[in-house]
Amino acid sequence: MSTLKSPIAVITVTYSPGKYLASFLDSLPGATSRDTHVVMADNGSVDGVPEQAAASRSNVEFLSTGGNLGYGTAINIAARSLRARREAGEIDGEFFLVSNPDVVFDEDSIDQLLECAKRHPEAGAVGPLIREADGSAYPSARAVPTLANGIGHALLGAVWKSNPWSAAYRDDEDMDTERTAGWLSGSCLLLRWDAFDRVGGFDERYFMYMEDVDLGDRLVRAGFTNVFCPSAQIIHAKGHVAGKNPENMLPAHHESAYRFQADRLAKPWQAPIRLALRIGLKLRAGVAVGVSKMRTKAS
Repeated sequence: MSTLKSPIAVITVTYSPGKYLASFLDSLPGATSRDTHVVMADNGSVDGVPEQAAASRSNVEFLSTGGNLGYGTAINIAARSLRARREAGEIDGEFFLVSNPDVVFDEDSIDQLLECAKRHPEAGAVGPLIREADGSAYPSARAVPTLANGIGHALLGAVWKSNPWSAAYRDDEDMDTERTAGWLSGSCLLLRWDAFDRVGGFDERYFMYMEDVDLGDRLVRAGFTNVFCPSAQIIHAKGHVAGKNPENMLPAHHESAYRFQADRLAKPWQAPIRLALRIGLKLRAGVAVGVSKMRTKAS
């Protein structure tokens, strides 16, 4: 159980985080009355920033994953590395926090997440309200995408933004109420160790994108809930890495979308659906990369 004497573990995945990491670490003390133990699961940074942070801050640990292994795999490696500390009572044995390093926490935001988790003992994950740089709320608590609304959103989202399939895909109408959701953004999540262990952590087949959707769905299937907690707020510099490499990130996004749906359409008679989905997403990824390159040239 949680005690005030046990620091809460904070796991972040670093990949040359630059200026963002200092802001992230500096915001932690104001976000919680608890001590924190930060593990940076490093996927091959070349800027030296994570190593410098670990050398200059007593509560920050640098953990090399051995390469660019993806977000979920890095989180799992860090979580496994904390097992001995959990068993020894050196860190909180009930909750831990997962966050991107380009997040800045509002005052008391982590404490608000912890209070929310206490109100919902069935919650496997609790997520905050995420604000974009312009102050707008990011739709971070959504329904699990179905094949139908995923296809509708993919085909019509860019040309008919109010279409019903995109609305169902985003499920972002209510960002003011504490509520359950199908999944929560993995950019910042308070997780119950028991729930995380029960479902086996993140699915390591996902390199990037959709790993949070998959985790949220598996938590619900295992009998837990995902709770959106708008009283806890953060700012997220969303996509600062992904935006620099669209030729890599956009195909990765579409590959993850295929894997998520294919896992849930695994029956033999559903093979034609999986094939059609594979072809459609490959084509859409190619178009998306082409559009991104044209926009880059024009800017």
